Amino acid sequence: MALSMTTYKGYLKKPYCSMHYPAASFTVVADTPENLRPKQQSQLNSQALYKEDFEKNKGEGFSVVADTPEMQRLKKTQQQMSDIKYQDDFEKSSIRRDAPPPESRQDKVEPPPIPEVFIQPRPTAAAAAAAAAAAPPGGERRFQAVYSYAAADEDEVSLQEGDLLSDVALIDEGWMVGCNQRTGQQGMLPANYVKPV
Repeated sequence: MALSMTTYKGYLKKPYCSMHYPAASFTVVADTPENLRPKQQSQLNSQALYKEDFEKNKGEGFSVVADTPEMQRLKKTQQQMSDIKYQDDFEKSSIRRDAPPPESRQDKVEPPPIPEVFIQPRPTAAAAAAAAAAAPPGGERRFQAVYSYAAADEDEVSLQEGDLLSDVALIDEGWMVGCNQRTGQQGMLPANYVKPV
């Protein structure tokens, strides 16, 4: 057969016709650790394998996560946020509980009376020292600050460790009203920062 530029095929720099062109034969490759590593890597990178695992594990729940310090900090933050949300919901529900039932409400809703707040003028340093040294009258509840506290709002009282407090009354769980004898300030203060004297 005469070979031309259109009929010949080259193999290893020799010309062949299409009938005698050597057929490529595949060799068997052994599964050695060197050959298995790229195979496993390509399987890990495969989107098909990822999708298959996703479909298989769908609806089985969450996997176990290692308890690292970062995860513990995240859990603690989520718990605090949950506690704050719960406290807000509790306060809102207690406000709703105080309201009369719908059928007993009157057509005209009157706002509750605003309680009067009396703020004592700030005494001088000498008067505050004299008041601190004087014994409390019978029935007055006195407390002492165990920790320092910086007031966060206008109606709160700042405390320093060891401050004496008079005219203390419990508002609710966690907050009290009293007068700091050192500064003469009167207002709200955290109940867990003081102890009775």
